[in-house]
Amino acid sequence: MKHRLVIALLLAALLSLPALAQTTSSTQTQPAATPAASTDTATGKAPLAAPSREGFWGHLNPFARKKYVQRQTEPIRDRVNELDDLTAANGKQIKDVDSRAQSGIKLASDRADQADQHAIDAGNKATAAQQTAQQATARVQNVETVVSNIDQYKASNQTEIRFRPGQSVLSKNAKDALDQMATSVKGQHGYIFEVQGFSSGKGQAAITTSQKMAESVVRYLVLAHDIPVYRIYLVGMGNAPVASDDAKAKRISGGRVEISLLKNDLEQLSANSGAPAMSADTQQQPK
Repeated sequence: MKHRLVIALLLAALLSLPALAQTTSSTQTQPAATPAASTDTATGKAPLAAPSREGFWGHLNPFARKKYVQRQTEPIRDRVNELDDLTAANGKQIKDVDSRAQSGIKLASDRADQADQHAIDAGNKATAAQQTAQQATARVQNVETVVSNIDQYKASNQTEIRFRPGQSVLSKNAKDALDQMATSVKGQHGYIFEVQGFSSGKGQAAITTSQKMAESVVRYLVLAHDIPVYRIYLVGMGNAPVASDDAKAKRISGGRVEISLLKNDLEQLSANSGAPAMSADTQQQPK
């Protein structure tokens, strides 16, 4: 009977040891008064304090209950959750900063491209203005040259019409020659016709005859081809001596009229510049 009682007491003592150890460990692991939160950590809270004692069972309590384990791990889990939140917030801030930086870089690049385009446009306009100025200078120089030589006419074409003695009527061949010469100046400016009549004979009679032959040529040009009268210069030369190929002056036999087409540089100026030629009223009439 006594042996049974001793065994029962031993078993009771053994069964009460785990509860006593857990109670002692729980009491010992309760942290002391927590100091003021430190601002040196990411969360602004003081670091977790390790328990000063590990309990009756050492580092691991083989008889620890679920609530005990939860009480031990709950502060750590809270800090881990806070760390995750801080990591997510930092990642969002980094993305926002990167997005703003990229927007600023793109805006600066666009502004730089616009500035480059404006510089290119300004350069093109400056080049075009310089070319226009050079063209204007060349045109002015050309105009000055033409104006200075506007009364300088050069022979462009020449023909001769023969008349029978005592006649001043144009033959068919004479009209064909005049038609060809008048057609070549249609719509042109800066030309004149020089008509000189020559007649055999002597004195005033020869001059009068040559005048009549030259007038018949002028009349045909004005009536048949609308050549302005102010573009025709008529002279009755009579029996004036004419230089021949051997440089000796000789008098002619029979009657004839020399028609010379003379031109200045005005038509060439109009063709090169694309501007309308000077009107007849503004041209300097040769004397």
